[in-house]
Amino acid sequence: MANVVDVLNKKIKETKAPIVVGLDPVLGEIPDCYKEKYSNMENKFEAIANILFDFNKDIIDVACKLVPAVKPQIAFYEMYGSWGMIAFEKTVKYAKEKGLIVIGDAKRNDIGNTAAAYAKAFLGKVDVGSGVEVPSYDVDFLTVSPYLGSDSLDPFISECEKNGKGVFILVKTSNPKSGDIQDKVDENGNKIYENIATYIEKESEKFETETGYSPIGAVVGATYPEQSIGLRKIMKKNIFLVPGYGAQGASASDICGNFNEDGLGAIVNSSRGIIFAYKKVCDKAVCTKEQYMESVEKAIDSMKTEILNALAQKGINY
Repeated sequence: MANVVDVLNKKIKETKAPIVVGLDPVLGEIPDCYKEKYSNMENKFEAIANILFDFNKDIIDVACKLVPAVKPQIAFYEMYGSWGMIAFEKTVKYAKEKGLIVIGDAKRNDIGNTAAAYAKAFLGKVDVGSGVEVPSYDVDFLTVSPYLGSDSLDPFISECEKNGKGVFILVKTSNPKSGDIQDKVDENGNKIYENIATYIEKESEKFETETGYSPIGAVVGATYPEQSIGLRKIMKKNIFLVPGYGAQGASASDICGNFNEDGLGAIVNSSRGIIFAYKKVCDKAVCTKEQYMESVEKAIDSMKTEILNALAQKGINY
């Protein structure tokens, strides 16, 4: 079975864009043109679900020509209950139909049967009766928290093995206070995030892929470039999902240490900087869908140019 990490690497090479667009739709920031047709709906949550999907659909229609992947953050959908989750499901399905890799950003985990249920919901198949199993959310990758221990991660890695899927395990996250826990030093002088990286590297030995990269990836924030360089030395053939670029303050030069010399090994996320780029040119009350989609395309192109130029200065070219 082909593994999704090989598909991702192929798409990165084809698009020359190691970029994932974060689909984090904040209702109050979405242009009014996406809301007008649903303004009279009695069920407000249903109306919002329609708005979120229409908004995402236009982003996907632009992104599928320019980047390999999108990353819907589930919190922006869950907050609207079952209708919000319908929008999430429709977004995942539509993105995959358009040929995009989908990274489900849910940071799930638990222990025992609960972890197994999460793993099946996002990466595997669920029993719907009479021995019939079907995919549920069916994302390609899922973000996962490691802080309940290795046995909590086993079900996710097992589903990756069975279904050719992948995970991104939180290692060194981009938020300012991540060091409160992740930078703590153990009795052997190792930081917590370094121990997680070592675990990921070891677990990756069980996978053989065409491109040599593991589907067990790591979340490594662009806001910590020095730590990224050290983590790349530990996890030589793991994909880094790199948040923190743009709106969180990291620049293109900050992300270079996440990459290998082959131009692979990392995919950089931008959410607000792309999906709300329209605010640089027009107000949400007057922005048209055409103007909105044009702003998305320009933001992606600008990010791509910045990253490729930064990598080229380090001798990394596609």
